[in-house]
Amino acid sequence: MAMDPRSWPVLVFTVQLVFIFAAAGSGEMRNQGCTDFQSASFLRGTNLRVQFLLFSSLNPSCGELLSISRDIQNSSFNASLGTKIIIHGFRALGTKPSWINGLIETLLRAAQANVIAVDWVHGATAAYPIAVGNVMKLGLEISSFIRKLQALGVAEASIHIIGVSLGAHVAGLVGRFYEGRLGRITGLDPAGPKFTRASREERLDPGDALFVEAIHTDSDNFGIRIPVGHIDYYINGGKDQPGCPRFISSGYSYLICDHMRAVHFYISALQDSCPMMAFPCSSYQDFLAGHCLDCLNTFQQSCPTIGLLNNGGVNMEKMPAEVKVYLATAASAPYCVYHSLVEFHLQQRTTSDVNIEITFLSGNSSYKTSVIIPKHQTLGKALLTHSVPLCKVDEVMLRYRPKTWQRNKEDLPISVRFCTASLPVDKRKMFCLSQILNLPKNSPLSHDLAIACDHHNFT
Repeated sequence: MAMDPRSWPVLVFTVQLVFIFAAAGSGEMRNQGCTDFQSASFLRGTNLRVQFLLFSSLNPSCGELLSISRDIQNSSFNASLGTKIIIHGFRALGTKPSWINGLIETLLRAAQANVIAVDWVHGATAAYPIAVGNVMKLGLEISSFIRKLQALGVAEASIHIIGVSLGAHVAGLVGRFYEGRLGRITGLDPAGPKFTRASREERLDPGDALFVEAIHTDSDNFGIRIPVGHIDYYINGGKDQPGCPRFISSGYSYLICDHMRAVHFYISALQDSCPMMAFPCSSYQDFLAGHCLDCLNTFQQSCPTIGLLNNGGVNMEKMPAEVKVYLATAASAPYCVYHSLVEFHLQQRTTSDVNIEITFLSGNSSYKTSVIIPKHQTLGKALLTHSVPLCKVDEVMLRYRPKTWQRNKEDLPISVRFCTASLPVDKRKMFCLSQILNLPKNSPLSHDLAIACDHHNFT
């Protein structure tokens, strides 16, 4: 029967739809090998449903679901490479972590490795105590998964677990199941609630892997205060990160920014924009006061650096347990800064404290701190952070600021000698201005710096 010509447009449109849906279907077929994180209801607790998603450099945005041993054998998993396992923490709203894709992609660019993300969004949502209650079961499931990797010839020492918040303690539990033989555990602001007073068997601990490190950024809230690794990095003292909102009106960011900054610091360090080197010290206050300038006694002259270097870049066969190290950062990415010691040698003792404000100037940027020389003493020092190497600082500006209530006899100029050095400090390479400077009250005095650049200036 002949078709009415008036029906041809309908037929053509129908054929077009068929091709469109067929193309969409073929796209699904091509992408069906990629699996994303699950979503969960935050209105009620959910049972633990774990997914292991493999990411490789061949397709860093495609997660291959590894459910059974056959899945691993048929996947792009390469048993000759190291394996990095990422474990997220509590998910209040039952959603995929916003940072996970960035961490996966950065890890794959930084190292030839298999990257496996552990999706336990189901079981990590609803109430925090419910998520904590699932830690043991999750640890057992991850341990069972690692045994499947071992069956393919994967060595325990080649496994690096990166645990975020609550996930850091899950990593510690897995490491304990393997009696500390796993290669490395990195805890990114390990969770504090329910774990600060927990036993070593219940939380992350130096005995959980051959090398355990932790980055602390929110120790006064969601993060843990105590050291939990061989090396514990307390960034900006471990709390109140620069660039994070300080007012509750900022909403969710106010609550979570400090806690999640550990992840962003780690990603930035892996991108290797500049070194994130830290220094052992008794407290952050002592560090800022210039009392901890090298790693000579603790780490045999090698200072720990955040990233993927073996043992954090420390040249020691056996790591000392639970060493607190400190560093300061900038308020925004790439976060890393250079640390310099600044020293003033007063030529004559005074009967009151001497306050000197010091500013490094480089191009259109300035970096400022203050140094206090206690009364009856001649030496004052402090730490100054800046985003360019010390040898790239053009000039230094000094200002003597006496107390406003002091009498005129205390308003006379002071005579000081100025010295500086980049951390870790080598006293033999400390730079000092050749002349003695006379600083009048509240009048800035500028002086050019001419520090030669060498490898020391860039570490």
